[in-house]
Amino acid sequence: MSSHTSAPSDRRGAGRSVLRGPRSDWVRGFFSDVESEARVLCFPHAGGAASTYRPLAQLLAPRIAVWAVQYPGRQDRRTEPVLDSITAISDRVVTSLAQLPDTDDDRPLALFGHSMGALVAFEVARRLEAAGPRRPVRVFVSGRRAPSLPSTQPSLHDKGDAALLAELRRLNGTAEEILADEEQVRLFLPALRGDYKAVETYRPTGPAVLSCPITVFTGEQDAHVTPGGAARWAAHTTAECDMRTFPGGHFFVDTQRPQVASAITSRLLS
Repeated sequence: MSSHTSAPSDRRGAGRSVLRGPRSDWVRGFFSDVESEARVLCFPHAGGAASTYRPLAQLLAPRIAVWAVQYPGRQDRRTEPVLDSITAISDRVVTSLAQLPDTDDDRPLALFGHSMGALVAFEVARRLEAAGPRRPVRVFVSGRRAPSLPSTQPSLHDKGDAALLAELRRLNGTAEEILADEEQVRLFLPALRGDYKAVETYRPTGPAVLSCPITVFTGEQDAHVTPGGAARWAAHTTAECDMRTFPGGHFFVDTQRPQVASAITSRLLS
């Protein structure tokens, strides 16, 4: 659950907000991607929603179109059961992608995921590579150690609400006025708990190695991700793996958004 979900004034996206990209239960486009040279499919963090990526879409438009995944159990999908498995989420995303129009053209497709989203992006990439021919050209993983590393954090999904809220405060990604609002907390806690269960019970199976490059983004002060843990993503690809460190904590993707957008553009369109 992030407090950084409201969109600033639409600069590059002006004039295109009416002509949206794809919209399904699972995949949302913010602007038309008619002019785009590439697409990035983005996966939210635990408790997050597709709207988290609208500000990034504004920065990357029009050259790169951003599509974002909307997990069930939040916002307009609030009444749907939460999926508490990375495997189940990834399977459903791939199925939804196959049903979208205009996904089989020759524009490059990259995946971007932050925190929990990094794991989902990785698993979706594995499935796309196995199925072909819509293979991602690069996977951006952000704010997450390599999936082959065991967790060093205590489990939270099976703890009380106070433990989950304390973790949100520690991550400093959710405004205190939201955490103090009992009604809002009641609405987002089920999705958050399910997401934490998905992350904490996830174990990669089989040869968990991609053939496309991986770019790793991490925050200098992110207590969850050590430099060594981020660097271990190199073991999950037979191609190159590069790493970029940004100022900030776990939610550096919000505080350093223009720099993140620039790094995505340089690696995807160079």
